[in-house]
Amino acid sequence: MDTLNNLKINKIAEIENINCENNIKRRMMDLGIVKGTKIKAILKSPSGNPRAYEVRGSVIAIRNEDAKQIVIKK
Repeated sequence: MDTLNNLKINKIAEIENINCENNIKRRMMDLGIVKGTKIKAILKSPSGNPRAYEVRGSVIAIRNEDAKQIVIKK
Protein backbone atom coordinates (compact mmCIF):
# COMPACT_ATOMS: atom_id res chain seq x y z
CA MET A 1 0.00 0.00 0.00
CA ASP A 2 1.50 3.31 -1.12
CA THR A 3 0.40 6.66 0.28
CA LEU A 4 0.44 10.18 -1.13
CA ASN A 5 3.19 11.40 1.19
CA ASN A 6 5.60 8.97 -0.56
CA LEU A 7 4.92 10.27 -4.08
CA LYS A 8 8.11 11.70 -5.59
CA ILE A 9 8.15 15.25 -6.98
CA ASN A 10 6.98 15.44 -10.65
CA LYS A 11 5.45 11.95 -10.46
CA ILE A 12 1.79 11.21 -11.09
CA ALA A 13 -0.41 8.71 -9.26
CA GLU A 14 -4.08 7.81 -9.06
CA ILE A 15 -6.11 8.16 -5.87
CA GLU A 16 -7.18 4.73 -4.65
CA ASN A 17 -8.77 5.49 -1.26
CA ILE A 18 -9.06 8.23 1.37
CA ASN A 19 -8.79 7.02 4.98
CA CYS A 20 -9.02 10.41 6.73
CA GLU A 21 -11.52 11.40 9.40
CA ASN A 22 -14.89 12.39 7.96
CA ASN A 23 -14.42 16.17 8.13
CA ILE A 24 -10.99 16.01 6.45
CA LYS A 25 -12.19 13.41 3.96
CA ARG A 26 -15.07 15.67 2.95
CA ARG A 27 -12.67 18.61 2.52
CA MET A 28 -10.37 16.49 0.35
CA MET A 29 -13.32 15.42 -1.78
CA ASP A 30 -14.38 19.09 -2.12
CA LEU A 31 -10.90 19.80 -3.49
CA GLY A 32 -11.30 17.06 -6.13
CA ILE A 33 -9.35 14.33 -4.37
CA VAL A 34 -11.60 11.36 -5.06
CA LYS A 35 -10.99 7.77 -6.13
CA GLY A 36 -9.67 7.58 -9.68
CA THR A 37 -8.36 11.15 -9.81
CA LYS A 38 -4.81 11.73 -11.06
CA ILE A 39 -2.59 13.71 -8.68
CA LYS A 40 0.93 15.05 -9.22
CA ALA A 41 3.45 16.04 -6.54
CA ILE A 42 4.91 19.37 -7.65
CA LEU A 43 6.59 21.10 -4.72
CA LYS A 44 7.99 20.39 -1.28
CA SER A 45 8.35 23.17 1.28
CA PRO A 46 11.83 23.75 2.77
CA SER A 47 10.78 21.94 5.94
CA GLY A 48 9.16 19.13 3.90
CA ASN A 49 5.69 19.83 5.28
CA PRO A 50 3.31 20.65 3.63
CA ARG A 51 3.77 19.56 0.04
CA ALA A 52 2.01 20.97 -3.03
CA TYR A 53 0.06 18.76 -5.41
CA GLU A 54 -1.67 19.42 -8.71
CA VAL A 55 -5.20 18.05 -8.88
CA ARG A 56 -7.53 18.75 -11.83
CA GLY A 57 -5.56 21.84 -12.85
CA SER A 58 -5.39 23.36 -9.35
CA VAL A 59 -2.46 23.42 -6.93
CA ILE A 60 -3.22 22.55 -3.32
CA ALA A 61 -1.06 22.07 -0.23
CA ILE A 62 -1.59 18.98 1.89
CA ARG A 63 0.03 18.32 5.25
CA ASN A 64 2.05 15.10 5.50
CA GLU A 65 -0.15 13.71 8.27
CA ASP A 66 -3.16 14.00 5.94
CA ALA A 67 -1.25 12.75 2.88
CA LYS A 68 -0.35 9.57 4.81
CA GLN A 69 -4.06 8.74 4.91
CA ILE A 70 -4.52 8.92 1.11
CA VAL A 71 -3.79 5.63 -0.64
CA ILE A 72 -2.46 5.91 -4.20
CA LYS A 73 -1.75 3.64 -7.12
CA LYS A 74 1.34 4.51 -9.22
